[in-house]
Amino acid sequence: MLVVIYTRALDCLLLERVVPADFWQSVTGTLDWGETPAAAAAREVLEETGLDPAGLKDSGHSQFFPILPAWRHRFAPDVTENLEHVWHLQIAERAAITLNAAEHSEYAWLPLEEAIAKVSSWTNRDALERLRPR
Repeated sequence: MLVVIYTRALDCLLLERVVPADFWQSVTGTLDWGETPAAAAAREVLEETGLDPAGLKDSGHSQFFPILPAWRHRFAPDVTENLEHVWHLQIAERAAITLNAAEHSEYAWLPLEEAIAKVSSWTNRDALERLRPR
């Protein structure tokens, strides 16, 4: 799953992964056995940012993507793609983030267009682009 966290002013939270280096993303994660997508999204927000996940909303958008080589070891050998559910968490303003040092080394709040340009994956870029005012 992918959780896009952003402010009313459309400043978006990005996290830099420890591995691979220079990989910027929104909050991501996988479902634990028996866990609902909503529960997993809330758990990942809390674990990766320390933010209260109250107000988390299902965007209604999901997409398949090929699993990158850096993460293939986490899946069964015959699993080559993943289904990503996109969630949104809008907060009033930028907030301090408590990183999980095992996963992320840095965070940044960026205006929407800068965030779109900085993220490393096309699915994350697509999810951010969907925040653009119409």
